[in-house]
Amino acid sequence: MRQRAQDLAATLPPLLVAAQRVAATVSPGAHGRRRAGPGDAFWQFRAYQPFDAARMIDWRRSARGSTTFVREREFETAQTIYLWRDASPSMRWRSDRRLPEKREHADLLTLALVILLVEAGERVALLGESLRPRTGRTTIEPVAQLLAATRDGGGSLPAFETLPRHATVVLIGDLLDPVSDLAAVVKRWSSEAVTGHLLQVTDPAEEAFPYRGRVRFEGLEAEVPHLLGRAEAVSAEYHQRLTSHRQGLADLARETGWTFAHHTTDRSAESALLALFAAIGGRFG
Repeated sequence: MRQRAQDLAATLPPLLVAAQRVAATVSPGAHGRRRAGPGDAFWQFRAYQPFDAARMIDWRRSARGSTTFVREREFETAQTIYLWRDASPSMRWRSDRRLPEKREHADLLTLALVILLVEAGERVALLGESLRPRTGRTTIEPVAQLLAATRDGGGSLPAFETLPRHATVVLIGDLLDPVSDLAAVVKRWSSEAVTGHLLQVTDPAEEAFPYRGRVRFEGLEAEVPHLLGRAEAVSAEYHQRLTSHRQGLADLARETGWTFAHHTTDRSAESALLALFAAIGGRFG
């Protein structure tokens, strides 16, 4: 127990610091719902119209000139977002020591997304964990602790669980399992009015397949080792199968009304985070 606590303490601060840095970089470009409606946050001033109620007039702003202004508040309807990231052993791979492991990148993206979502006033939770959906910055550290606690175990696909109607699910992982296995879960959620987003995170070597000559491939999940005499001979077939698999993920997203995106670990986490946050924001607007 003591060693586990020490390991957690050693891991958590860097993850939090990195996630906060990434979220802070993205935050200026993430505008949430940004439309008028019931809420507490000020959005903008606009000229008074005959249909506006008198209580909407901002007399202090109007006193600065000859135009009467009303104060509009930003529309606020808190959404519930459930996040999951692949913590299976295969996510602990990287092709180059200068690159992060796929798991490290997935953890970073997940926690940074949590930070952005709670700052936008949304409720967040992790799939498969006991932590109920929460909002506010006090949510961030418990989520970070749960991510750190599951860094060395977990399935490569999420298990189905009943979620509130109109909730949003975000799944982050290499998504290299058969598409039919993922579809069984996604389609069930979709049938219950749950929308979602798929983000595939891969290593650049999984995209390029740069291997040549005699290569022995060993898995991280007790797979049988595979020896190739001329690795380059299977390159074309490998790329065809990868392209077909990714097209299957895109088709699944389209059929269910979800979104699909792909990201490699040699690219900045900020670019993936901004695109993902914008996709989630599109569901709210």
